[in-house]
Amino acid sequence: MRQFDLAPLYRSTVGFDRLFSALDQFVSADSVPSYPPYNIERTGENAYRITVAVAGFTEADLSIEVKENALTLKGERKGDTARRVEVLHQGIAARGFERRFQLADYVQVTGAALENGLLHIDLVREIPEAKKPRQIQIASGRKPEAIEGEVQQAA
Repeated sequence: MRQFDLAPLYRSTVGFDRLFSALDQFVSADSVPSYPPYNIERTGENAYRITVAVAGFTEADLSIEVKENALTLKGERKGDTARRVEVLHQGIAARGFERRFQLADYVQVTGAALENGLLHIDLVREIPEAKKPRQIQIASGRKPEAIEGEVQQAA
């Protein structure tokens, strides 16, 4: 695997540290855990769904937290301490986990549901009106109204 040194980029840019951290994590993908397996789906133009296979976990065993554009999913089984069954083969993992997803700006979690051993987390990207593109009318032969008002107040 190739190693990339992003230090020169840190020295010559301002405000891109989150992007470079994400690149660092992407490059070092060997250390990323593979449990539990998950899918990321696009369900609409601005809608997404993360589906995580959490067989054997209940709602009480799972927690979902969103903080500063990071979605953290934790799972810890609490109900197995009183279990007195001899397991001959354990193919269903029962270990705890923590999985993190980096969310883009303006992506919000709208809900979560546990169904048939799959945890579905729904997300939507809601861009504020101030950030959306808007059409500007062009005035011909006269000054725009906003500028005329400022000129009259200054006089």
